[in-house]
Amino acid sequence: MIRKLGTVTLAVALAGSLAACSSTKTDTGASPAASAKASDQPASAAPAKGKTKLAYWTNDRHDMDYIKSVVQKFNETNGENIEVEIVVKTEDFNQAIDLAFASGQAPDIIRVKENTIQPFVAKGYLKPIDTYVDDTMKKKFPIIDDFNRIGGKLYSLPNYGSTLRLVYNKDLFAKAGITAPPKTLKEMVEDAKKITAVGKASGSYGFALNFKSPDSALGRSARVIAEANGVGGFGFDFKTAKFDFTGFKDIIQSFKQMVDDGSTLPGMESLDIDPLRAQFAEGKIGMYISYSSEPGVYANQFPAKIEWAAAPVPTTDGTIKGATSFVGGQWLAISNTTKNADQAWKFMQFMYADDVLKTYHEKGFGLSMVPAISSTAKKPEIKGIDGFLPSGNDGTWPLQPTVTVEGMKYNDAFFKYMISGGNLDQIIQELNKRYNDALDKAVAKGDVKVAPNASFDPMKLMMK
Repeated sequence: MIRKLGTVTLAVALAGSLAACSSTKTDTGASPAASAKASDQPASAAPAKGKTKLAYWTNDRHDMDYIKSVVQKFNETNGENIEVEIVVKTEDFNQAIDLAFASGQAPDIIRVKENTIQPFVAKGYLKPIDTYVDDTMKKKFPIIDDFNRIGGKLYSLPNYGSTLRLVYNKDLFAKAGITAPPKTLKEMVEDAKKITAVGKASGSYGFALNFKSPDSALGRSARVIAEANGVGGFGFDFKTAKFDFTGFKDIIQSFKQMVDDGSTLPGMESLDIDPLRAQFAEGKIGMYISYSSEPGVYANQFPAKIEWAAAPVPTTDGTIKGATSFVGGQWLAISNTTKNADQAWKFMQFMYADDVLKTYHEKGFGLSMVPAISSTAKKPEIKGIDGFLPSGNDGTWPLQPTVTVEGMKYNDAFFKYMISGGNLDQIIQELNKRYNDALDKAVAKGDVKVAPNASFDPMKLMMK
């Protein structure tokens, strides 16, 4: 089944105090409109009785203005004196969630994603919502095992999904004499070198990724290239039910070659995603790989001063051997420690309403995964969205098992190799051993269940 997304997120500068997110706060005298903003100060003022304050934590930023207006409307119209405060953390979100729960200051509502919902459930962070979801909602929302329902319990409903594409600067491509986006990894490396040759004097380079977080950088790039090559994007082989990072070799070597060629933006190793987007909007980056949220970013957050477009990611030899991720299936979840679960559910109901999801899709913040929305919503009218619209090559991969590995994680190991060099074959061999050791331990403890699927075919995941 095809799923489409409509991202509910908010982006605002956050003062990092966890005290700002106490789950039961009372009125501080701020207006509902003001409290719809992400908190910049701890909410410790003496509150008036009766008001229920809820904290919503998210790491989404591209749809800030829209979500802010939706939350403000909820605060003004819910009729039960509920006020939602949004906290946006784009860096170290998972660690911040861990710290918040460990310190007893967890938010009431949490943005969950495919790579966080299972770990959050395993840690006891999320409250099942089965008792709140009626039959009508179950029919409306395509509930997916492992994505929404885990261990027989429902934790989140789908909203939007994201495709992943190569985002490229058409002006720099033309300046470098490149007539089309690269279809192979070799072409990507060559194009990055050509762009740097004509752009370096003015501070423009061929390629960049947000390597301040290797997980984020390679999770939006190496992952989707691997999948298009027919390889599990997180290193898990569904045929053998074992981890095998061998399929990443060509990809990581290509990224390293661009670094060695001097084709990557200087300082890329300390670059977060928003500073990268700002540089791209100014014309300083030839290409990068990211999600279908980018059109909204360049329309609203960082107005692009260039002509740009999106194209399918390159593969090793230019052919597609597996579905490229249509990522999504989760959105909002309720904290298992909240004292205001009923009020949190009321907020979730408001956020999952048709008008909110439909507008989200039509504004291009995310591609709806809810058939009732996608079948009636207008095509997003936003520059650049055409290259991101789901195609027959897109599809949803099954979730790989989550394991706790000893030593360096694979994305960190790959990034270290890109910057410092080493023996990539040996690095991959060591990763395979450590990850499979962790998998064996998780299976032995009963935390993970895996089984080989000899008939697994990544081409059959495609939507066409």
